[in-house]
Amino acid sequence: MKEVYPITIAQVTDMHLFASEQEQLLGMPTTESFNAVIECLKKMRDELDLLLLTGDLSGDSTSQSYGNLQNLLSPLFLPSYWLPGNHDDSIVMDEVLNLGLVSRRKCFERGGWNFILLDSSIAGKVHGYLRHETLEWLDSQLAMTADKPTVIALHHPPFKINSRWLDNSSLQNSEDFFAVLDKYPQVRLVLFGHIHQEFCIQRNGVDYLGTPSTCVQFQPQSKKFALDQKSPGFRLMKLYPNGTWESWVERVPYFHAVELTANGY
Repeated sequence: MKEVYPITIAQVTDMHLFASEQEQLLGMPTTESFNAVIECLKKMRDELDLLLLTGDLSGDSTSQSYGNLQNLLSPLFLPSYWLPGNHDDSIVMDEVLNLGLVSRRKCFERGGWNFILLDSSIAGKVHGYLRHETLEWLDSQLAMTADKPTVIALHHPPFKINSRWLDNSSLQNSEDFFAVLDKYPQVRLVLFGHIHQEFCIQRNGVDYLGTPSTCVQFQPQSKKFALDQKSPGFRLMKLYPNGTWESWVERVPYFHAVELTANGY
């Protein structure tokens, strides 16, 4: 009997890197915490097929911050695909994050799976929104790849997560998004960041997974801004050609005292 091998991908999100590698977010040195994640990924390098970077890669939207990211990723020698978050500048990202194995492609196929990356960011806003043009493009891509199980990634959660302050900045037109997805049974997974915590929910046979940040973590189910003491993390997924999958969150052994106010976020 032929053995079926999965592809293994890592979702890495909400790094909040800055032009200065010494700069901090809420007291967390984000370059240092991201380096801890990179070191963990290096150890499993031979098991990984690609990286998905799901937004808020920068904390200051500067070309230098994206250059820093490019340099930090290079020792992994892994194909890496990105999408913007509310703290990013997609124009600057396009200019910088397109060298070597870092790609700005937003639709690609690996291991019998199709991957579609969406931009839910709105300039000057914290919340997310999928433009009409984006939804039309998503519809057309799904129509062309009906024979392949599909992963969709975006930055903002299309669900409320029972955390009042974060729910104000979720995807604002989730029903429009769902109306497209409901037409295509090949969609198996939707991945997102933004919430700096682990989260999962299922809707119409599709699993929606939120992933911890590589820097500060937000307290689940909090009415007001609150930080969690959990360490930085990322998500691993094994995707099988028959459309089945496994996923779990990895945490890295890194701790740094953080501030308890939302200043700077």
